[in-house]
Amino acid sequence: MAFWWPLLVLAFAFVICKFLLMLVPSNVPSINVDASDVLGNGNQTDENSYIYIPSRRQTDIVKCYEPATMKYLGHFPALKPDEVKERVAQARKAQKIWAKSSFKQRRQFLRILLKYIIEHQDLICEISSRDTGKTMVDASLGEILTTCEKITWLLSEGERWLKPEYRSCGRSMLHKTAKVEFYPLGVIGAIVSWNYPFHNIFNPMLAAVFSGNSIVIKVSENASWSGCFYMRIIQTALAAVGAPENLVEVITGFAETGEALVSAVDKIIFVGSPGVGRMIMRKASDTLIPVTLELGGKDAFIVCEDVDVPHVAQVAARAALQSSGQNCAGAERFYVHKDVYSSFVAEVVKIVKSVAVGPPLAGKYDMGAICMQEHSEKLQNLVNDAVHKGAEVVGRGSVGNIGEDAVDQYFPPTVIVNVNHSMNLMQEEAFGPVLPIMKFNSDEEAVKLANDSKYGLGCAVFSGSQHRAKQIASQLHCGVAAVNDFASTYMCQSLPFGGVKDSGFGRFAGIEGLRACCLVKSVVEDRWWPFIKTKIPKPIQRRMVLSFKFTWWKLFMA
Repeated sequence: MAFWWPLLVLAFAFVICKFLLMLVPSNVPSINVDASDVLGNGNQTDENSYIYIPSRRQTDIVKCYEPATMKYLGHFPALKPDEVKERVAQARKAQKIWAKSSFKQRRQFLRILLKYIIEHQDLICEISSRDTGKTMVDASLGEILTTCEKITWLLSEGERWLKPEYRSCGRSMLHKTAKVEFYPLGVIGAIVSWNYPFHNIFNPMLAAVFSGNSIVIKVSENASWSGCFYMRIIQTALAAVGAPENLVEVITGFAETGEALVSAVDKIIFVGSPGVGRMIMRKASDTLIPVTLELGGKDAFIVCEDVDVPHVAQVAARAALQSSGQNCAGAERFYVHKDVYSSFVAEVVKIVKSVAVGPPLAGKYDMGAICMQEHSEKLQNLVNDAVHKGAEVVGRGSVGNIGEDAVDQYFPPTVIVNVNHSMNLMQEEAFGPVLPIMKFNSDEEAVKLANDSKYGLGCAVFSGSQHRAKQIASQLHCGVAAVNDFASTYMCQSLPFGGVKDSGFGRFAGIEGLRACCLVKSVVEDRWWPFIKTKIPKPIQRRMVLSFKFTWWKLFMA
């Protein structure tokens, strides 16, 4: 891939962050976060120095490795149920204090975070890269820009959407006022995935804390090393504004830890797979707490015949290959009109063949590693199943000379054609850098194919006619849609994010996500109290009294 493209993206991110820094008032203090223990040997240029350690899952500790090199990073405790309950109890005490905090104090917390993030974005991105295998470009886009956008939206609009909202009182209640008030729920629980460790922690935390809650976040066992460092940033910023200790907690562990968290909190937010999402729903039903589930997707990417093919091919490659395809909102099914099918495939193959895969911090690769061990084997099985059923691999990227033992941690970007919906690759979430491209003949067929999925998170529709693209997007059964773009909906943090069907339900981000952290209370009061107030008319009072006496007499005689 052209060397200038990553540099251009990083330069753009740098300019945006500098602009955001200008918006931070000069009186916002800087915080110092100890990073000495995470600034060890992150060098990935010496390709003969990698340490390969087989995965050993233990119930008492979580071991952490760099996916790109399998170097050992450290270990963290796998908390037992009693320990989780104690953390939640401490967070509950802190929340009772924080619920009384002012929006001014909460905004100061956000400004301190924003300042730190912008000034230390290289450190944040490098830690994310080491823990998940993504490139610095992918970390900058998916971790820094999205998080900064969320903070700036909360700073500008958060208080507005948490203030009482007045509603119509109806014609029979003209002497009343009707409003909706928003109160903290208490302790929010979040179980988050590994693919964007920084943003996946900050996303639920920012909404929960700004709305007056405390939050306990269980980070993935595949990204605990970075998650525990990011927690230091939050704790230091909270201390700087005088927030109570234990308001935000990050916990580590396996399934037992997450199960205990669901049982102890007042709401649970989960980002992960449909199978685990169903288990969380069953556990949450014991205490009848609200649940928000984001369970991945199989997003459709539709290309009409009237597009600029080279331009859309570039977008398609980014949509499929960002973070090595490990992106819940990534494009996983490509439907291309028959008239531009051949030219589109040729353009995408040309791009993909230029992509070099290897250790992201080595400074010479376009795409990084697969985070989870053995996931590349699953990806290859999906490709093999498609080929066995008639598909054809027409292009692959190259994997660097990284050592025989490390090959399982990398998967070359792959373009595959002649696919159909009988293939597992077109039905299951791949979560990897695979581009299956299928031909369609009409808009109606494209809509039918796109909707033929058990998932319903997002979509992207491209056409030279914006009206046509919007018409197609409006017919797709999913939670978010981008017209002539990819994933732009997530950068608009005023918008809710979530899906339907096996992609889950509920929303985070935007007004809906912020208010989902609240107890929503309906309130009616007299408009002109005490001059006009509700009175029971005497004829009705008498009937009520007679009715009461008659009922009492029947009960007595019985």
